[in-house]
This record gives sequence, structure tokens and C-alpha cells, in this order.
Amino acid sequence: MNATTAEAPARAEFETLKADGIQANGQDVNLEVILDVPVTLSLEVGRSRISIRNLLQLNQGSVVELDRAAGEPLDVFVNGTLVAHGEVVVVNEKFGIRLTDVISPAERIRKLK
Repeated sequence: MNATTAEAPARAEFETLKADGIQANGQDVNLEVILDVPVTLSLEVGRSRISIRNLLQLNQGSVVELDRAAGEPLDVFVNGTLVAHGEVVVVNEKFGIRLTDVISPAERIRKLK
């Protein structure tokens, strides 16, 4: 077989899922297979843009002002996708987060597109 007669790969086809986990043809979807897949959950307190000059001048004790006010909810991300907002709590001498607003699954899917 030479390069000029190579066939194009077949396009993969997937069934459409509804938000409730049921396929478009009405069959249930087994979500058990993905329940143990690890994901990364991260929290964002705020952001700041500074010049490299100011970045290089930072040292122990420096304060960087963020774009978020004190007391404002934190953003909760799963694998880089915003899924909720919350507030910091202390549980058994460790930081935690209390979710105050969870983004609906439909809204999360809409933001992915």
C-alpha cells in the first residue's frame, strides 16, 4: 500500500446522553465504571497580574493584592472546570471548603462548548 491509496480513518460515533444519564434511545447508562476515576479539585482565592519586575522583587513577607474582596466566595474547580463556589472552613485543624453554590450540570456542559 502506498501513501496515495491510504484510506481515511473511520469517524467514531457515540450515542447522545441526556443530563439524567439516560441515552437518547431510553437505555440506562452504567456510571459505575467511572466512579473511581480520580479528578483534581482545586480552589481559587483570587488572581493578580503583575510585571516580571515586580515578581522578581517578591520575597518573604511580601503582600500581593488579589482581585477578590475578603469574604467573597472562592471558586471550586474540578479538572479546570468551575463547578461550585464556597467558603473556607476549618475541620480538625485542616482547611476545608463549605460549598455555598453548585453550578448545575446543564450549565457546566454549556460552558464546555
